[in-house]
Amino acid sequence: MIGMVVTELWTKIVLWLSEHAPVTAAALRSPEPPDLAELEAEYAVELPVELRELWACCGGTDVDVLADVLPPFYTPYSAAQALQSWRDHRKNWTAQWDRPACDYYAGSPGSSFHPSWIPIAGDGFADELVVDLRPGPLTGCVLEWEQEAAQVLRPEWRGVGSMLADVHRSLTEGIPAGHSYPTVTEDGRLDWQIR
Repeated sequence: MIGMVVTELWTKIVLWLSEHAPVTAAALRSPEPPDLAELEAEYAVELPVELRELWACCGGTDVDVLADVLPPFYTPYSAAQALQSWRDHRKNWTAQWDRPACDYYAGSPGSSFHPSWIPIAGDGFADELVVDLRPGPLTGCVLEWEQEAAQVLRPEWRGVGSMLADVHRSLTEGIPAGHSYPTVTEDGRLDWQIR
């Protein structure tokens, strides 16, 4: 899944939210076109097409506003929010930034934050979904970074496109996305239930 597939899926998700979970939909901001060259220079990696496309259509939310669009409880980041989160990790993991406690290949476990993990969503505390840009056949996979345990275990999705396809299918068919089921609260918020 590349390019416009991400935009199409994101648009379908936002439309579903507008109809079924309007409070969550209202929390999402319109995107501001990111300076991709600047991002790539700072991250020191080439951003995959799916990530570029996500940031072209997803503007995240306002600061301190949660909209759990991505299971099990993650609010999507804009490109600027992702960069700020990555910079925060760089500060917090200075001692291990150049030699992280992680395997070399994408999708493999790790017990310190890796510079090639690009945050795409957060839970409002410290856990995040990250796109893994380490080399290997799973480059571009989506991992769940658990701050308290300081670890990632296995890929949650093969890429941003498969994550969005899973979310869309879950919302429209009422089936799980990963280990979470979508529900809508009485006040119109999307809420993922872990089962």
